[in-house]
Amino acid sequence: METAVKLTKLAKCAGCGAKVGAGTLVKMLEGFQTHYDPRLIVGYDKSDDASVYVLDKDTALVQTTDFFPPIVDDPFLYGQIAAANALSDIYSMGGEPKLALNILCIPEDMEQTAVQEILRGGYSKVYETGAIITGGHTIHGAEPIYGLAVSGFVPPDRVLTNSNARPGDVLILTKPLGIGILTTAAKAELVETSVLERIYRQMTTLNKAARDIMVRFSVHSCTDITGFGLLGHSFEMAQGSGCSIHLQADRIPFHPECYELAEMGFIPAGAYRNREYAASGVKVLGDVSRAMLDICYDPQTSGGLLIALPKEEADACLAELNAQSTLTCGLPVAAADGLPAAAIIGYVTEPQEAALFLQK
Repeated sequence: METAVKLTKLAKCAGCGAKVGAGTLVKMLEGFQTHYDPRLIVGYDKSDDASVYVLDKDTALVQTTDFFPPIVDDPFLYGQIAAANALSDIYSMGGEPKLALNILCIPEDMEQTAVQEILRGGYSKVYETGAIITGGHTIHGAEPIYGLAVSGFVPPDRVLTNSNARPGDVLILTKPLGIGILTTAAKAELVETSVLERIYRQMTTLNKAARDIMVRFSVHSCTDITGFGLLGHSFEMAQGSGCSIHLQADRIPFHPECYELAEMGFIPAGAYRNREYAASGVKVLGDVSRAMLDICYDPQTSGGLLIALPKEEADACLAELNAQSTLTCGLPVAAADGLPAAAIIGYVTEPQEAALFLQK
């Protein structure tokens, strides 16, 4: 849909690149008084993707919220991406979304048709999950912001957190990196339409299929790769699990076009925040290029899942993931022209001198 005003021109930051840095968030929340409840098994103190509250022996409530300024100009597409990104937190915990509330901020002079298209995009993705949007809240502001508050359910004994990776586990990443770099370069019109269409398909592809596959295996830990980038989210997993994570740079899937753009300096501000947060715990081994390091710190919007599971199950899980036609940028693997699919990108060990290693 064409709009009189480009949505991305109304926003200072785009997508998950607008996310406040992880280190800043920790400081903001220090010293707050909270109630203790034994039924709350995952809270904000865990730095996880969603909170989890046990309702009974069979059911736990999973809750999250996520919203951001436009990452694309098309309002319908923006609504789809923002909704898919918010829903991802439920999937990364092993849950199923059930209810959602719209969160919307719009400039007073924004066209009504554009607002309707943003909401329609969000509704389309929530409908795809089988969940229901039951209401929401809208305010006026200087720039558009859209997202969802989402509630879902998961059996209490099958909750997946980002802090339970175990030595001997293998790590699988389900979507390629490079979204932040490519959308940054797109503002300078340096990205071909076909590439943009590909990353738009990726960002609107739900992590539902990946979740449905991974819960059939003995997954120990999971997180989705979004605003803190691969290294930021992996660093949180390593810290929370009390282990060291080893990422193999030559196995990490990324959109090939983003490498040259990274070399040219099209790096979103969020990547520098992610580096500031995680760099003290990251040790780079071997000849890892600066561009590759930037790609690993690049903030992703509606990124893939990072799954930690036993080595003996990893190949079977990966095979099922890559047989699922909706995982590779929304295209069947065989039709994706050699684009990166889900991949085994590293492994977990007992704690070593660094929490996270990036090695070639």
